[in-house]
Amino acid sequence: MRAGVRLGVDPGDARIGVARCDPSGVLATPVETVRRGKGDLRRLRQLVASEEAVEVVVGLPRSLSGGEGPAAVKTREFARRLAMRIAPVPVRLVDERLTTITAEAMLRDQRKGQQRRAVVDQVAAVVILQHALDAERATGRAPGEVVAVGTVAEPTGKDVEETDE
Repeated sequence: MRAGVRLGVDPGDARIGVARCDPSGVLATPVETVRRGKGDLRRLRQLVASEEAVEVVVGLPRSLSGGEGPAAVKTREFARRLAMRIAPVPVRLVDERLTTITAEAMLRDQRKGQQRRAVVDQVAAVVILQHALDAERATGRAPGEVVAVGTVAEPTGKDVEETDE
């Protein structure tokens, strides 16, 4: 098992759940929910720095058959932008099938409405990260796939800091 804190990220359309593990890579715990939109990648970069994370694990939504649809395409683009922001810290995509359902089941009958949705996102990030940690411990290999950081600049013509999403 590789040593070091890892962050787990569950990107959604409205919120991004974030979890972390201990430096030994044994246990994932919730960190916070980041509002999706302007400043979200900046906040994730701050969390990577403050937690001294050696890696970020992003949940990749796949269908039950293992295929990838529009949500997976959006997640891959998000992970690519995140990887560009936090390089040289690697970003890995791991299968996240059923994590939100698992998180919902864990929180059933607790909290309601907006407060519950924010916690569900964090718990989903915990489930994603814990699954990745357990898989690595069982196989001896890092989970998922590394997101390649391209050398091509963002096509906006603006500095990356100014276009923080």
